[in-house]
Amino acid sequence: MNGPQPHVLIVEDEPAQREVLAYNLEAEGFRATRAEDGEEGLLLAAEDPPDVIVLDWMMPNLSGIEVCRRLKMSPDTRAIPIIMLSARSEDIDKVRGLETGADDYVVKPYSVSELMARVRTQLRRVRPATVGQILVYEDIQLDAETYRVSRDGTELKLGPTEFRLLSTFMEKPGRVWSRDQLLDRVWGRDIYVDTRTVDVHVGRLRKILTSTGGADPVRTVRGAGYALG
Repeated sequence: MNGPQPHVLIVEDEPAQREVLAYNLEAEGFRATRAEDGEEGLLLAAEDPPDVIVLDWMMPNLSGIEVCRRLKMSPDTRAIPIIMLSARSEDIDKVRGLETGADDYVVKPYSVSELMARVRTQLRRVRPATVGQILVYEDIQLDAETYRVSRDGTELKLGPTEFRLLSTFMEKPGRVWSRDQLLDRVWGRDIYVDTRTVDVHVGRLRKILTSTGGADPVRTVRGAGYALG
C-alpha cells in the first residue's frame, strides 16, 4: 500500500470488539486508533482526523448517533466517512443512523471480512490512491499498484516522496493543501520535518512533471499552500 497508511478510528466501548477490529485493520495495513467512548472519539477525530470512522451506536454517556451528529456538524470532520455499527437491525434504526449522517450501517453480529470490505469502499471514496486505483489528471496518469507515473504517454521517474505528494494532489484536484497538511499526509505525524522540506519536494515534483515539455500543473496559493490545477 503506497503513501501514508490509511487511518481508521474505531469508537467502540466493548474492549474485545475494539481489539478484534484494530487487529484486523492493522493486519490489512491500516493504522488503527482506538476510542473507548464517544467523548474520546470526538477528541481523537479532531486531533488526528482519520480517513474513515467505525462508530458503535450503543455506548454509555454519548451515543454513536450523537457522536455522528456532532462530527457531521463540524467543518473539520464533516467529510470523514462514518460506518455505524449496531445490534439494532430494524429499518427505522438504519434510516435514523443514515439520516444523522452515517455513510454506511452494519448490523451486529457482522463478519470481520464484510466490515473490512465496507471500510475499503469508504476509503476508495476519500483516498483512491491507497486502494490501488489508477488516478488521472489531464495528461498525467498515476498507478498506485505498480508505482508508475506517466505524462502524455511518457513514463516519469519519481522518488517515493514525490510519488506520495503527487498521489495526494491527484486524489483531490483543485483542493489547496497547506504545508502542515502535506507533512501529515506525506511524511506522517510522527516524523519531524521542517515545512521548508515540503517546498523542496514540490519543486522537485514540478521539475519532473515539466521535464516532458508540459505546463506546470502545481499551483502555489500564496499564504495557503499548494494545489493541483
